[in-house]
Amino acid sequence: MHIHRFERFWIGVSLVAIAIFIATVVIGFSVYDLRVIGAEKTVDPQNLQETKFADPGVRKAEPGSEVDYEVYVMSRQFMFNPGTAEPITVPTDAKIRFHITSPDVLHGFEVVGTNLNTMVIPGQVATFTTRFDTPKTYGLLCNEYCGAAHHVMEGRLKVVSKSQFNEKQLVQ
Repeated sequence: MHIHRFERFWIGVSLVAIAIFIATVVIGFSVYDLRVIGAEKTVDPQNLQETKFADPGVRKAEPGSEVDYEVYVMSRQFMFNPGTAEPITVPTDAKIRFHITSPDVLHGFEVVGTNLNTMVIPGQVATFTTRFDTPKTYGLLCNEYCGAAHHVMEGRLKVVSKSQFNEKQLVQ
């Protein structure tokens, strides 16, 4: 069978591109120690009452911690706790670490309008750290199909100025 030289050229370019993509992933995970978010911490999804997820919400970080506040969020069919019934409220110009897990099925956690987006896997704790510069209300969306009412799974993240932030409302 005869393959035209231009077809051979583009087949070669495609194979080289695929090899580069594979090499990028391998180098990223082996040399630069990249990890899947949440892969280092696990919990028993059926026994969350013994963890900080039993009383989710915003907490002041431990003294000496590299962050100012920690937010524990439980994603379950078909709500974020906190986030859906009442917004997650955090102050501006503070380093905030989010911890998110699920007791039931696979979910997504996306802060709309930002690059904050993670997959929430039952039994794993997805963790990321961020800082918000300006007061604003963001939407929260589940972007992984989680069941029949997936389309109504949403919430809010409210970023307020430090003067408006009430530390008395923090979870102890």
